[in-house]
Formats: sequence, C-alpha cells, structure tokens
Amino acid sequence: MLIESFQNDKIKNVTKLLTDNRFRKKSKVFVVEGQQENERAQKYGFEPVEFFICENIFKNKIPQAKIHYVSEKVYEKIAYRGTSEGIIGVYKTKETDLSSFKPKDDSTIIIVEGVEKPGNLGAILRSCEAFGIDALIITDTKADFYNPNVIRSSVGCLFGMEVFQGENEEVLDFLNRNSFNIYTTIMDESSENIFKRDFKQKSAVLFGTEHSGLSNFWYGKGKNTLIPMTGSIDSLNLSNAVAITCYEALRQKS
Repeated sequence: MLIESFQNDKIKNVTKLLTDNRFRKKSKVFVVEGQQENERAQKYGFEPVEFFICENIFKNKIPQAKIHYVSEKVYEKIAYRGTSEGIIGVYKTKETDLSSFKPKDDSTIIIVEGVEKPGNLGAILRSCEAFGIDALIITDTKADFYNPNVIRSSVGCLFGMEVFQGENEEVLDFLNRNSFNIYTTIMDESSENIFKRDFKQKSAVLFGTEHSGLSNFWYGKGKNTLIPMTGSIDSLNLSNAVAITCYEALRQKS
C-alpha cells in the first residue's frame, strides 16, 4: 500500500520522532535518513524497526525489514533533505554503560561537557571516528545523540563510535580507576602546549562549552592544556579544537 496522506498515523509518528526529543527517548527508537547513514547503522548492529521508502527516488536494494512505501510528497515532508535518496529508517536505540568500555593501554578518549548544539556534536563524532579516537563521553549533556541533526552532521559516524553519557563524578572516577592521563583544556599560567602531551599512553582530553569552557568541577583534576594560536582571537570553535586534538593523537601513534 502506498501512503499518500500526511495524516496517516505512521507518518505522524515518524514526524514526531524527528522533532520531539522527549518522544524519541520515551519510544527508544530514532530516525535515520539517507542510504549511507542507513547502511552504517546496520553495519554496526543497530536493529531496524521499519523503513519508509519512496520508490520514485530510491533505486537501491530494498532492506530486509518492514517496509512502508510513501509518495514523493509524503517523503518530502518527513525528509530533511527533501527528495534525496528516498529512504528513511527507524531503529532501536542502544543503551550503553560506561562500565562496559574496556580501554586499551594507549586509548585516547574525548570528553565534552555540556555540549548543546547537535551540529557541533555531530562534527565532533565525525572527527573522533575519522582519527581513531577510542570513545567519546558527554557529561552534563544537553544534546541528544539520536537527534537527526547529530546523525546528519556526523554522516552516520555515530554508529561506529563508542559513545557514552555520564555525570562528571562518574566520569572522573572511571578515568582515575583506569589510570588515564587527564588533560583539561583550561588556559592559565600552568597550561602546556597540546603537542607536548603524550598520547601514546591512556589519555583523556576534556573540553567545555564554547561560551564558558569547562566547569569549576574539572579545575585541578588534570593537566591544563592548550592549542597554540598566533592570531588575535584566543579560542577556536569547539568542534575544530576537538578535530586538532584528535589528529595530534593519531599523529603521535602513527
């Protein structure tokens, strides 16, 4: 059956999943748009619930799951990118606990406190995955990992990453129990150039929000670290700072 009405209950449901964070969390499912993103979700073991496909647009192999065929007008309503690729998947979320992460002797992890913008979180995920970061941990989170903008801006890199959420106290305890070198991105007279830090051992680099940096909780908890700059500004976009850090960790290990 071809769904042609915007008032169809299934279309209303997927629209709400796209726009309502609370509904998405309560339902424990999320939406993935695009061929590449859906392929990555399945490759990394996310369980599909159903797919919405526009046959006039989607020309690839139909996935093995419950399929709803929709008209172009309906697809344009539920797709952020309009007529692109013609496939939207609904998947079950994964519940992950920080205690399940078993770091290696040279693991590098990125920790971001209080990130708010889904686009920034997606860009951070993309850099972490591209440069081989072992895990991304978000503390005091205000952004939802399964927000469509996170998935879109990460180009599906969310699915291949070890991703965790936790409170500051829980994360600090995890770092200390696992003997991580803790590098806090706080600028003061004790701060040292990030290129002098040793990423060949267990390392965790912590970043705060763009407008206020790390909270007072992290002061004195690690070695203050900075990215050297020669311009007139004294800070970088959060996702850019993370990308530079990720690349430096990879460079040292290569």
